[in-house]
Amino acid sequence: MSRKDIPIETLQNKATEAAEFMRLFSTPSRLMLLCHIAQQERSVGEIQNDLGLKQPALSQQLAELRQAGLVKTRRQSRAINYSIADERVEAVMDLLLTLFCGTGGDVQDALRGLASSPGALRSDSAGAAQFARLDPVR
Repeated sequence: MSRKDIPIETLQNKATEAAEFMRLFSTPSRLMLLCHIAQQERSVGEIQNDLGLKQPALSQQLAELRQAGLVKTRRQSRAINYSIADERVEAVMDLLLTLFCGTGGDVQDALRGLASSPGALRSDSAGAAQFARLDPVR
């Protein structure tokens, strides 16, 4: 099924869900947070040090992403580690990195990865996109 073959009813039924999902990417700090966690699992301390976010703001952003099911936690002794829990996030990050960060990826490949991710507006999901590494600009 191509994107042109998706029934309008399906698009209408998924529009609210898609808008809420995209809202979670709508602030630069949250987007950077997702980019950073998508590279590899990170502890709260690592995230705070690497991104320079203050603890209260970081906790609020992580809680919202966790509540939405985009990230998951793993406790290791006293440290809490975060990683991506939703393959759609990896697909979106791949597309954004290709479009905005010049990762060398092909836009059509990134779009195919997004379309094949679980939860995408397709009936035949067949895998997830690979995440491209984001190196911080200094």
